[in-house]
Amino acid sequence: MNFPSNLRYTKDHEWVLLEGNTATIGITEFAQRELGDIVFVDIPTVGKSLDAEEVFGTVEAVKTVSDLFLPVAGTVNEINEELDSSPELVNSDPYGDGWMIKMTVKNPADVAGLLDAAAYGALVGE
Repeated sequence: MNFPSNLRYTKDHEWVLLEGNTATIGITEFAQRELGDIVFVDIPTVGKSLDAEEVFGTVEAVKTVSDLFLPVAGTVNEINEELDSSPELVNSDPYGDGWMIKMTVKNPADVAGLLDAAAYGALVGE
C-alpha cells in the first residue's frame, strides 16, 4: 500500500497535507480499501470551526457509513465538490483527486504531532 512520506496520518485513517496554515485532508488508501466502493461523501461543515477529532462529515460505502474525524483543530474552508458527482475518486485516487476538505489550521504545529508514514504503516500492519 501507498503512504506518501510528505503527509501526516491519524489513527482514524485520515491524511493531512499541510501548506502554510492550510491543510488538505482525505482518507488513506488503507481506509478506502477497508470501506470498499464509496458511493457518497457528505461534508456539511464548510465554514465551521471544529476541534481535533470532531466529526466533519461521513463517507458512505456500499456496506457501511463511516464518520470522518478532523485531525487538528481549525475551520473547514472548502470541500471537494467533485466528490458530489464522482465519490469513486476517493477509491481511485485517495491522495490526489479524492481529497475531501481544505481547512485553516488553528495551530500548524499540531500537524507535526500526527503519525508519519512509517508509523502509520506500522499501525495498519504494512
